[in-house]
Amino acid sequence: MSASSVPLLSDQPNSPTTNHSLTPPLISENPTISTTVADKYPFLCLLLSECKSIAHVALPMIFVGFFMYSRSMISMLFLGQLGDLSLAGGSLAIGFANITGYSVLSGLASGMEPICGQAFGAKRFKLLGLALQRTVILLLLSSIPISFLWLNMKKILIFCGQEDDIANEAHSFILCSIPDLIALSFLHPLRIYLRCQSINLPLTYCVGLSVLFHIPINYLLVSVLDLGIHGVALGAVWTNFNLVGSVIIFILVFGVYKNSWPGFSSACLKEWKSLLRLAIPSCVSVCLEWWWYEIMIMLSGFMMNPQSTVASMGILIQTTALIYIFPSSLSVGVSTRVGNELGANQPNRAKLAAIVGLCFSFFSGLSALVFAFKVRKVWATMFTNDTEIIELTSLVLPIIGLCELGNCPQTTTCGVLRGTARPTLGANINLVCFYMVGMPIAIWLSFYGGWDFKGLWIGLLAAQASCAMAMLMALARTNWEEQAERAQELTRTGPLEIENGEDVEQNETFENDDDRNGRLNSMVESDLEV
Repeated sequence: MSASSVPLLSDQPNSPTTNHSLTPPLISENPTISTTVADKYPFLCLLLSECKSIAHVALPMIFVGFFMYSRSMISMLFLGQLGDLSLAGGSLAIGFANITGYSVLSGLASGMEPICGQAFGAKRFKLLGLALQRTVILLLLSSIPISFLWLNMKKILIFCGQEDDIANEAHSFILCSIPDLIALSFLHPLRIYLRCQSINLPLTYCVGLSVLFHIPINYLLVSVLDLGIHGVALGAVWTNFNLVGSVIIFILVFGVYKNSWPGFSSACLKEWKSLLRLAIPSCVSVCLEWWWYEIMIMLSGFMMNPQSTVASMGILIQTTALIYIFPSSLSVGVSTRVGNELGANQPNRAKLAAIVGLCFSFFSGLSALVFAFKVRKVWATMFTNDTEIIELTSLVLPIIGLCELGNCPQTTTCGVLRGTARPTLGANINLVCFYMVGMPIAIWLSFYGGWDFKGLWIGLLAAQASCAMAMLMALARTNWEEQAERAQELTRTGPLEIENGEDVEQNETFENDDDRNGRLNSMVESDLEV
C-alpha cells in the first residue's frame, strides 16, 4: 500500500471505529416498501386493513348463503318430483313455517350478536359463552308455543278457506318439521358465536359438507324409502342436525370453547334483561321484513290472473333471495366489525368500518341492478315455458334491481345498528317504511291505480327507498363515542360472578385474536384438505 493512500482513510471522520461496509444496522435503516407506504399514507393503509377485515367475515358468509340457498332448492326439486299437490302443500307449509317459526327464531338469535361482538372486542370472552347459553335456552323456550301452533296448522288453514287436500299435505310437512326448531335453536346461536370471533371458514366447510349430504339423504328418504312429502321435510331436519353436529365437533376439537365457555351454571339463568332488550326488537325487525314477502304472495293471488301472478311472484322472490345473499353477508361482516371495535373502545375504527361497509353496499346494489337488467328477458325461462309468466317476470326484474339500490345500503346499515346494539331503531324504521309507506302504495297501485302486478313491486321500491334514507339519516346522526361508552356498559354486565378475574388473564393470552382465528381457519382448512 502506498503512503499516499493512508491519509485518504484517515481524513474520513470516525474511520478508526466505523466500518460502514460491514455494519449490520444498515439493513434495518432502509425501510421496506410497506413501511414507507404506511408512514406516507396511514389512512390508506387503515382503509385497506378495514376492507380486508370486513371481507374476512363477509366472503365466507356469501358461500354459506349459497350453500343454504342450494339446500332449499334441492328440497323444492324433490317436492316437485312428487307432483303438484305435494309441491303446493310443501310450499304452503314452508311459507307458514317462515312466518310463524323460522323468522322468530332467527330474529331472537340476532339479539346475542351485539353482545358477543362487543364482548369479543372488549376481550370479555366468558360473556360470549354465557350469551350462547342464554340464547339457546331462549330459542328452545320459544319453540314450545311455535310447536303448538304448527300442530294446529291444518285447522288454521281450513279456517282461512284453504282446500282440504292442500291443507293435509301442508300439515304433514310441517309436523315432520317440528324437530327442526330444536336444531335451529342451537344452530343460530352457534353461528353467531363463531362469527363474532371472526371464525368463518370452518363454518363454511361445515355448511358445505352438510349440503353435500343433503342430496343422498333426500334420495334415500324420498326415492328409496318412498316417504313422500314426509321424506322431504325429514331430509331438511336431518341436514340441519348434521350441520349442528359438525359445528359442535369443530368447536370441541379445535378448542374454540376453552376461553369463552364458563361451564354450565346458574349464571346463564340470570342477567336476561340485556339479552331480551336486544332480542325482542331484533325479532320484530326480522319478522317485519320476512312477512312482507309472504303478504306479497297472498296479495298476488287476488290479481286478474292469479295463477300466473303467483307463479311469477314465486320466481321473483327466489331471485331476491339469491341477490339478498350479498348484502346480508356484508351486513354480518359490518355488524361484527362495528361490535368488535366498539367493545375495544375504538369509536373511530367502528365508524370507519361502517363507512367502508356502506361503500361496499352501494357497489353491491349497483351490481344487482345491472344483473337484474341484463337477465330480465331470459331469467324466467329457466323456471317455466309459460309466456305470460315470462312476460310478467321480465317486466318486474328491473324494478327489483332498483329495489336493491336501496336494499343493499339499508341491509348494511341494519348491520351497523345491530353492531351498536340499537335494534329497536331498526325495527321502528322497518315498521314505518314497509307497512306505513310501502304497503299502502303497493295496495293502491295494484288494486286501484291500474298497475296490477307491477304495483306490488313499486310499493316495495318505495319501502326500500324510504327505509334506506331513514337508515342513512340514523347512521349520520350516530355519536360513536357515546356508542363506545354504551358498549363498555353492556360488556361490564354479565359473568362477573363466575369469572373471578379470569378475564384479565385471558386478555393477556389473547392479545392478537386475528392471529388466533387465522390459525384456527388454516388448521381446519389443511385438515379438511387431508
